[in-house]
Amino acid sequence: MFDDFTDERIDVGEVELRVRHAGRGLPVLLVHGHPRTGSTWHRVAPQLVERGFTVVCPDMRGYGQSGKARILPGHSQQSKREVAADLVRLMDALGHSRFAVVGHDHGS
Repeated sequence: MFDDFTDERIDVGEVELRVRHAGRGLPVLLVHGHPRTGSTWHRVAPQLVERGFTVVCPDMRGYGQSGKARILPGHSQQSKREVAADLVRLMDALGHSRFAVVGHDHGS
């Protein structure tokens, strides 16, 4: 899976996210659902790269091989706001200030 994709961990502040990315062109962030990981997109991602997109497939915080945040009262560390902020910081770290987002289930 994910042949020719870079597989790395990127520090986004509170956690490190595991991310697979490849391609050149308009960036597309593919966000997985619960309880899945970025591997959800293993069939779609290469097709998007072939069509000229840059594709980014992270494991969200607390999922797969990404880091887990310190547990806070009310579990706010897993709020959609915190997860979205991680993903924006991830895309910024990869050099993408503007990008499309595709989500599945929880990721949408």
